[in-house]
Amino acid sequence: MLPRHGHRAALPALVTVANGMISFVGAGPGAVDLMTLRGADRLERADVVIWASSLVPAAILGLSRGSAELHDSASMTLEDVLEVYSSRPGSRIVRLHSGDPSLYGAIAEQIDWCVEHGRDFEIIPGVTSLSAAAAALGRELTVPRIAQSVVVTRLPGRTRRSMPARESLAAFAAVGATTAVFLAGARPDELQSELLAAGSAFSESTPAAVVVRASWPDEQVHLTTVGELARTIRASGETRTVLVVVGEAVAPPPASKGRSHLYSPSFSHTFRTRSRPGSTAGRPSRRAIPER
Repeated sequence: MLPRHGHRAALPALVTVANGMISFVGAGPGAVDLMTLRGADRLERADVVIWASSLVPAAILGLSRGSAELHDSASMTLEDVLEVYSSRPGSRIVRLHSGDPSLYGAIAEQIDWCVEHGRDFEIIPGVTSLSAAAAALGRELTVPRIAQSVVVTRLPGRTRRSMPARESLAAFAAVGATTAVFLAGARPDELQSELLAAGSAFSESTPAAVVVRASWPDEQVHLTTVGELARTIRASGETRTVLVVVGEAVAPPPASKGRSHLYSPSFSHTFRTRSRPGSTAGRPSRRAIPER
């Protein structure tokens, strides 16, 4: 049993944010309470907040100070954003991105600017819309013997030149891993065609899900198949905030087509040895017992 101390552990002290720091903060998928404690802390202490109203709910700004200077990046260019950075060298700035900044966050060019101009910056991770979508679906995206990899990709669209030639959706479809396609709602027919291209591991009957505005109050979850994907997306009535997840891991429960070795009575690892014959009870490994 774990030791009991009779009280709740205190949260660790948060790092002091220096004046002039630029914090790239992941706002999460939409629900205010899915923002991280660290992200909320940075937002509460920010002098300046740059946020994307097209993707981040306005309710999240309620975590910021009433005196904070707000800029909506929905109508701003990169140069506009960098001008805010450069004209406020002593301000604590939060650049609020939807989901997690590391996925389609367009922060690379901002980081380059910070490095070039000697500006301190930090990245605060956020809950991704993919995580929120999987939660809404009630699914694990990696199921033993079904899918042990997750591909995160998008359709190229008007930004086709930014997509490496080897990273087409059709190329990833040949792998057959759980595949999450961002920014695909505007071209449902192209999406479906790419997933069913020659050599694809998917078929028209492969399970798929369309999740719209994951974790928002008006969230939509539609279970479908690859063959019905385009029709399902059009029926949702949405084109922008659509996340598509494809693969056998999306299939409705029971999803336990193969259980994890990690918790199998016959499997041992650093912290547990295999159960005794005729028993399923776990036994702590001697290697895991701390020295006193």
